[in-house]
Amino acid sequence: MYQAQDFRGLIGLSGFSEALLTNHFALYEGYVKNVNLLEEKLDALRAADQLATPEYAELKRRFGWEWNGMRLHEYYFANLTKEQKHTEGSDLHQIVVKQFGSAEAWEKDFRATGAMRGIGWVVLVYDFASKRLENTWINEHDGGHLAGCVPLLVMDVFEHAFVLDYGTKRAEYIEAFFKSIDWELVSKRFDGAVAMEK
Repeated sequence: MYQAQDFRGLIGLSGFSEALLTNHFALYEGYVKNVNLLEEKLDALRAADQLATPEYAELKRRFGWEWNGMRLHEYYFANLTKEQKHTEGSDLHQIVVKQFGSAEAWEKDFRATGAMRGIGWVVLVYDFASKRLENTWINEHDGGHLAGCVPLLVMDVFEHAFVLDYGTKRAEYIEAFFKSIDWELVSKRFDGAVAMEK
């Protein structure tokens, strides 16, 4: 059974009201609950040798959506912090500058991806094969993941992540998000991904 992580330490985060965060945590907890429920149902169908049924197929399809909803929220909440943490000299910073020309150019691309119309996620990923970074759009939870890539920085751009505080002013939410990024954690994610290659 999966347990929902406790992110209540983020309450008081500048630019994010307690009501918005509390509602968002509850939504995340729903994904965890549904992942566990789907696991139980799939286990029961496996035990009954009902693998070739439409029910099994549909539950399998749904599982990825709920799972990604759970995990993407965990990445998202974890990469937020009340204390600005910068890592200008990190290996991640160096690859950002090398690939995009500057940290500002990378940020402009990430923000532009987040400002696109639609609901979903913006994720900075590291690709093992090319050893490159990509800012990618993930539609819903399960469409747009780049195969073979590791998430480093995750931004939720579903309405529930910002409308309560910002209405339709998504750019203001993105600004608050950038002021709350835990770059130390994001850099550790990058270092961990590189270490996995060795």
